[in-house]
Amino acid sequence: MNQTQVLDIFRQCDAILEGHFILSSGLRSPIFLQKALVFSQPEKASILCKALADKIIEQGFADISQIVSPAVGGIIPGYETARHLKKPAIFTERVDGKFELRRGFEISKGEKVIIVEDIVSTGLSIRECISTLQDLGADVVAAACLIDRSAGEAEIGVPLIALAQYKVPAYAPDNLPPELAAIPAIKPGSRGL
Repeated sequence: MNQTQVLDIFRQCDAILEGHFILSSGLRSPIFLQKALVFSQPEKASILCKALADKIIEQGFADISQIVSPAVGGIIPGYETARHLKKPAIFTERVDGKFELRRGFEISKGEKVIIVEDIVSTGLSIRECISTLQDLGADVVAAACLIDRSAGEAEIGVPLIALAQYKVPAYAPDNLPPELAAIPAIKPGSRGL
């Protein structure tokens, strides 16, 4: 599956929004990828996650014991990608602002895992998830996402497998272009939940 096909699925689901958005990183953007609209259509989500699973295999990262995703955004793509890889799927959750494994989820020391996320902008959630898992002794061999909004610029500390790269502008809140500053900002993401 190529980038055009990935973005076409987002367009079919009306999931590429235009306006003034506060990203979970705190940056502002005129484009927001509302992946929840894609995930609300299981057959579309399955197509994307099957392609992501295939890419993980093609890039040599299938020798893992389980998929770990940061909540909330990574739960559905993590689960669906794990289903195609025939691996268990677990997720981390924020507790007092820091990711933790809860709900009886466990990682063994030295266990090889891959992180699956929905959209990467700055890579912050993945870096935080990696740190948590490494503190528990896991070997995080790679991370994967449906769309890398940074187009390869996000530094996460492990290889990043992206189904598509889609570079969209992002601005610091105090450095907005006038046309964006003129529109009220909304925060459609899940960080802080």
